[in-house]
Amino acid sequence: MSHLLRQQYIAGPALKDTLIDLLDQTVKNLQSGGQIPADCQPGIQLTNTKDPSHGDFATNLALMLAKPAAKNPREIAALLIDSLPANDLVEKVEIAGPGFINFFIKSGSTLSIVQQILDQADQFGISEFGKGKKIQVEFVSANPTGPLHVGHGRGAAYGATVADLYEAIGYEVHREYYVNDAGRQMDILATSIWLRYLEKCGIDFEFPVNGYKGDYVYDIATEIEAEYVDKFVFSHEELMSAIPADEPHGGDKEKHIDALIERAKTLLGEEQYRIIFDTGLNTIIGDIRDDLKHFGVHYQDWYSERTLEDRNLVSQAIERLQQAGHIYEKDGALWFRSTDFGDEKDRVVKRDNGQTTYFASDIAYHMVKIERGYDIVIDVWGADHHGYVPRVRAALQALGDDADKLEVLLVQFANLYRGGEKVQMSTRSGSFVTLRELREEVGNDAARFFYVMRKCEQHLDFDLDLAKSQSNDNPVYYIQYAHARVCSVLRQMNEKNLIHDIANGQQNIELLNESHETALIKKLNQYADTVESAAIKTEPHLLVHFLRELASELHTYYNAHQFIVDDANLRDARLNLIIACRHVIANGLKLLGVSAPEVM
Repeated sequence: MSHLLRQQYIAGPALKDTLIDLLDQTVKNLQSGGQIPADCQPGIQLTNTKDPSHGDFATNLALMLAKPAAKNPREIAALLIDSLPANDLVEKVEIAGPGFINFFIKSGSTLSIVQQILDQADQFGISEFGKGKKIQVEFVSANPTGPLHVGHGRGAAYGATVADLYEAIGYEVHREYYVNDAGRQMDILATSIWLRYLEKCGIDFEFPVNGYKGDYVYDIATEIEAEYVDKFVFSHEELMSAIPADEPHGGDKEKHIDALIERAKTLLGEEQYRIIFDTGLNTIIGDIRDDLKHFGVHYQDWYSERTLEDRNLVSQAIERLQQAGHIYEKDGALWFRSTDFGDEKDRVVKRDNGQTTYFASDIAYHMVKIERGYDIVIDVWGADHHGYVPRVRAALQALGDDADKLEVLLVQFANLYRGGEKVQMSTRSGSFVTLRELREEVGNDAARFFYVMRKCEQHLDFDLDLAKSQSNDNPVYYIQYAHARVCSVLRQMNEKNLIHDIANGQQNIELLNESHETALIKKLNQYADTVESAAIKTEPHLLVHFLRELASELHTYYNAHQFIVDDANLRDARLNLIIACRHVIANGLKLLGVSAPEVM
């Protein structure tokens, strides 16, 4: 969580505002009376208790105040409780353990959540916490050098869910894909396509070790051959003359591919080379757009790296750094003095041949992001980019921008398992499972859900067999089945020609005093706060865990009690409760990009 978001979060999640306000007022009163130091400004944290004997909410405020007040935590806790203003919501307050304060909420207060959910339906859990603030979330942004694979899928699911969660709590969210449509990797792709095209046209040579070898390269080459026939054909001698040896023959694979790139540009000329380059780029970007669209991932903008050069923004960024004294020349290259800002070494922004680096483009891109006026800028990157974070922050600081606005979230790779065996993958060789193949095998729902089941920085082992199973061991199936079970009860009501009177159910809501009902109601009261926490902490797995727990409580309730009972008052009250559960499950699944089926 960024520093800025952390400050906002401590200000108080929505569902707990009343208790936090009571505690805040109590602290201020004690400070006015000199019992607590006036300069002590604790961030009041309130958590939901897991054990009903500990009440509904707990706070460690007394422990936080103990040291600055030079008093025992339990003494501070007693002082806080004695000074706490009376409130109709609170039944009692107790001290627990070393100084925790537990709040017990009156049952009537907790029961009101059922009507609130029924009234708000699909809007329940939506808040205005971030109203008036703008967040940009940039995610996936895979180089358009091949199809999206399962590793990209995790970044897609995670980034999309983080964006949706922020939108749910009132932020204006701008979703962006940064298209790396310039630079060496794209040149390697274009050259690889051209070489496969030459092979199809009968030119014999050994394909470079460092070229892109996936089937998709053949497919694009086939399209080019079909449209242009032999327009781009050159002889083996023209192609390979004076090209340094490749790695299998004792050479350097990097020098070999770079020489082939230059040969392609020379032989084809700028216009014809651009045809092959753009055909590859547009085909792959089209596939990526299509994959993400069908994965339920949408963007407001696809920002082209090439536009940075077209608008001279890379040069502008370097000039700003030069004017601020953060650029120096060495061996004919321009270096950014990033070590002045905590980076481990200085970084090249312009090579001795006059070409700017990827890093220079990234500086310009982040400069533009900040200038667009976002309050928070979130980058979702693969975990292999962890070393890149300090240099980007350093660049923003050197530009005079607020580096605290940048939040970088690192997503670990996802390992696939089938039949208990790890699926081996290699991107460059073309031996990998695409996101499209994963979606076709397990479905969108399982893929979106499984990808966000863990913290983003944790490795994810994706069990394909489990994701496809229709069993309680499959968490997404288990949650969806809970939703479907409620829908089946409502169908049974219709088959029995019984009418559900919602108003009567609410009038008799206090009949819901069974332990399973109390547990469900307590869980429902935690939903809005869970959404807020999951958004602000950028931890969608918190919502995953909540939904699993709610589904478990609902399944237990379903197995223990009848809902369609003869007593109309009890029947309507119980139906109100399970419909409220259905709404919450559907709302939560929607935020995760998962459907809520009515029949399973």
